[in-house]
Amino acid sequence: MQEMQIYGVSFDLVGKQPIVLLKTSEGNKFLPIWIGHPEAAAILMKLQSATTPRPMTHDLVTDMLEQLGAQVTRITVTELRENTFYAQITVQLDGSEIEIDSRPSDAIALAIRAEAPIFAADEVIEESGIEFEGEEVTEEEIESKVSEFKQFLEQVTPDEFAVDPDDD
Repeated sequence: MQEMQIYGVSFDLVGKQPIVLLKTSEGNKFLPIWIGHPEAAAILMKLQSATTPRPMTHDLVTDMLEQLGAQVTRITVTELRENTFYAQITVQLDGSEIEIDSRPSDAIALAIRAEAPIFAADEVIEESGIEFEGEEVTEEEIESKVSEFKQFLEQVTPDEFAVDPDDD
């Protein structure tokens, strides 16, 4: 199992489907996970520190867990089966841990809100991870790409992830 960081949220240029891109904390492997538009908006809203007048679903779940004295301690992308990713949310309650089945997108949206670490199983990374080979990437190059992506995040709005029912 490897700890992952959220590298960003973007669109698949062909199908216009949102993708959350996770990167290994150690190393240069990336894990692209295709997600739904509402979940992309929920992740982006939190990454951009945007607020809504009323709690959204992931905020509500986080608040409920907090009120019950439970805490999200980590989320794990556990497997890839028939082109579908699976995840678990680990919640600590009264000294014991509870594992809850989840879609990765919902688990990631909760992890951001709970400031919980994100992990991926080694098998998932081996099967679907992308490693950039070739020349070593310098810290400056990484910072440049991250800066470009942050500019994109500052300009994109959650509304851009809304699905128009007339688009097919």
